[in-house]
Amino acid sequence: MNRHEKDFETQGEAKLQYLPGEFHVVKGGSYVACAVTGRHITLSELKYWSVDLQEAYATPEASLKRHQESALHD
Repeated sequence: MNRHEKDFETQGEAKLQYLPGEFHVVKGGSYVACAVTGRHITLSELKYWSVDLQEAYATPEASLKRHQESALHD
């Protein structure tokens, strides 16, 4: 996320573009949903995501689970 982007302070679910090492706010919001658990993740706490799948994860375990699931379908 670019530090100059202030849209993340808006209420509601954000839409993001996940890039290597950062994300870009496409539509402002205060959180995204974990693709595995559905848990809301505030943008300031977002640390795990997939560039290939364009989805966010609440924990490293959730990220690993999705990676393992997607590997089974390849």
